[in-house]
Amino acid sequence: MFRRTVAPGIEIKLFDTSEAKPLFAVVDRNRPRLRHWLPWVDQTRSPEDIRLFILRCLDQYHANLGPQTGVWVNGALGGSVGCHPIDWSNRNCSIGYWIDSSHEGKGVITRCCAVLLDYLFDELGLHRVEIRCGTGNSRSCAIPERLGFRREGLARGAEWVNDRWVDLISWGLLEEEWRHSRQRRP
Repeated sequence: MFRRTVAPGIEIKLFDTSEAKPLFAVVDRNRPRLRHWLPWVDQTRSPEDIRLFILRCLDQYHANLGPQTGVWVNGALGGSVGCHPIDWSNRNCSIGYWIDSSHEGKGVITRCCAVLLDYLFDELGLHRVEIRCGTGNSRSCAIPERLGFRREGLARGAEWVNDRWVDLISWGLLEEEWRHSRQRRP
């Protein structure tokens, strides 16, 4: 199973169906904040909805289409980071993430994404990874910026998020750019 240590007290690991209730509790606790940017929040109304999501994530992973993981902070489930199904013919995917408000602004997601990117580029041999963020979601947009992604464009009205159309900024990162950025890090 997929599991990686990110930093002391922080790890990412593949979801298990036994985690449906705790994951739902985190989503529910953060619902007002998350629903502003994530289209799936309003359709997630029970632990059973989360359990079905986890089953789809496990199917995706076992089909070699990439991991969708829980973010664990000091032993407690605190969010998610993972990839949308890998396009193997083009060796690329997009990744997404969210975090409990109590861990926001501490660099947890940036570090988790860095570990996921190492896996996607080094172990799976992907060529490109993309992140798409709502134009007004400055915290989310700061993550690809910190990780060395290039802002590639704006998709107007690209996603229906609960009650409105959201413009999405596309950020892209190529494998050679990731390798180069890692060489410059201390």
